[in-house]
Amino acid sequence: MNNRSVAVCLFGMFLSGVVVGLSGQALAAESEIPGFVSGEKNPETDPPAVRYQDGWLVPYEETIPGTDVTFRMVPIPAGSFLLGSPNDEVGREENEGPQVDVAVSPFWMGACEVTWEEYKVFMSMLDLFVALESSGVRLVTEENEVDAVTAPSALYDPTTTFINGEEPKQPAVTMTQYSARQYTKWLSGLTGRFYRLPAEAEWEYACRAGTKAPFSFLETGSISDHAWFVENSDDTTHPVGEKKPNPWGLFDMHGNVAEWVIDEMTADGYATAAGLSQPVSAADSIRWPTDLESRVVRGGAYFDEPSQCRSAARRGSEDEAWKDVDPNLPKSPFWYTEEPALGVGMRLVRPVDIPAAQEKKARWWKADVESIEFDVNDRVSQGRGARGIADVSLPEEAKELGFAE
Repeated sequence: MNNRSVAVCLFGMFLSGVVVGLSGQALAAESEIPGFVSGEKNPETDPPAVRYQDGWLVPYEETIPGTDVTFRMVPIPAGSFLLGSPNDEVGREENEGPQVDVAVSPFWMGACEVTWEEYKVFMSMLDLFVALESSGVRLVTEENEVDAVTAPSALYDPTTTFINGEEPKQPAVTMTQYSARQYTKWLSGLTGRFYRLPAEAEWEYACRAGTKAPFSFLETGSISDHAWFVENSDDTTHPVGEKKPNPWGLFDMHGNVAEWVIDEMTADGYATAAGLSQPVSAADSIRWPTDLESRVVRGGAYFDEPSQCRSAARRGSEDEAWKDVDPNLPKSPFWYTEEPALGVGMRLVRPVDIPAAQEKKARWWKADVESIEFDVNDRVSQGRGARGIADVSLPEEAKELGFAE
């Protein structure tokens, strides 16, 4: 199959279902968009709708444009909570404090972790972007490079990443935080809605779902009812959504796979945020990464003890150690090869408060240290990774270019 045929085939994935969002406008002014219902009457939804301005935030299903792959987003109400754990919590680590009073704006969060059927659509962009570049269409230039998405390279050793399976509903794992960010940028471009990783405070707030105990299910059952962890997982990941959800309709917040958040792990825990006037906004509580490691993953994984799956438990990434057997130089900026990264995945957030400035959105998506950018550029230049423009105009442009009927 020639490059043009490949591009035609792959472009067909995107030719339906793209909805242009109205980011930058007040959500309550939007109409007929997923996740918002106007009016005074409380919609009967499960989990419950969340009151917002002159309407309601409701659960919704998003379809990845051009595919039949769907995922569910659920509304998370505004509120405040104490980020971190109290000094007397069993299993507590020093980096879980000092506790910080954080005020959180409403948002939607993925009911489940991102699955392989979702993430593999993103992985397929490698071939699509290469085909487009070879055909001389929708090229990435100096003018539009800021909008480009980097598709990950093919896996160095699929048997490592897929050692626990690659079934459609199993959680996707071993992607770096950079690749997780690019996934959210790609999805945002195609749907016209602003998707990103959670801030750490948003993640813990959603995980706790109004509870204050070590786990969100203190009075609704045991950890085995809610989590895949070392004692019941058979040392493997499991399809998402098989255990009971937390009170806000989120599955697998404890165990199965740990999940990327945007924040950096630092030795002083939350000391910086604790030094600010309380309550701190979730945005102001973020420790934006300044180094390659360590970045925070939350929730614990299938191989973890219960204490590592608590609402406040944190794990810091180890970029070099997690890529130990990767033979490439530089090592892949897209994939890890070692445990515990075999139990590291991601979950989506869609905020109600959408940044008006593109550069503020981009901060959630882009490489944030020079070494990542260097490694990405090196890999792309060698054809082990590819860049392309994924936006809401893709379907129409595909037709105009003759890549689809």
